[in-house]
Amino acid sequence: MERTLILIKPDGVQRGLIGEIIKRLEARGLKIIGAKFMQVDEKLASTHYAEHIGKPFYPGLMRYICSSPVMAMAWEGRDAIAIVRQMMGKTNPVEAAPGTIRHDFAMITSRNLTHASDSPERGEVEIALWFKAEELVTWDRTADSWIYDL
Repeated sequence: MERTLILIKPDGVQRGLIGEIIKRLEARGLKIIGAKFMQVDEKLASTHYAEHIGKPFYPGLMRYICSSPVMAMAWEGRDAIAIVRQMMGKTNPVEAAPGTIRHDFAMITSRNLTHASDSPERGEVEIALWFKAEELVTWDRTADSWIYDL
């Protein structure tokens, strides 16, 4: 099973979309294994967004992600990375397909509601950055046989 980090960013929190986003992820068949509502500090933000250091949008990105709480979550499922990224839609909401979270709820790239890991390897790294091992729950979900043809 793949694991992915999903962040509901400050705009998603402020707009009251946590429940809607979780509902869609659960309805699709993904399983939540960790969640915490938190204020992001500069150290965590700069580590998470290290690949963007030096880019013109970096200072604004840092102000934004630290401006209000986020909902940090770890999810798992078969092909979780591809499924979640499909559900979120393209980074630019104007280009996102109808029915995706960004298409349905966002207007501009800098306020696109969510972050999702872009590869299984990055998912593991990001989850380890945002969660201690003891904050993740391994559990058997009885519905898995109805979701995955087990």
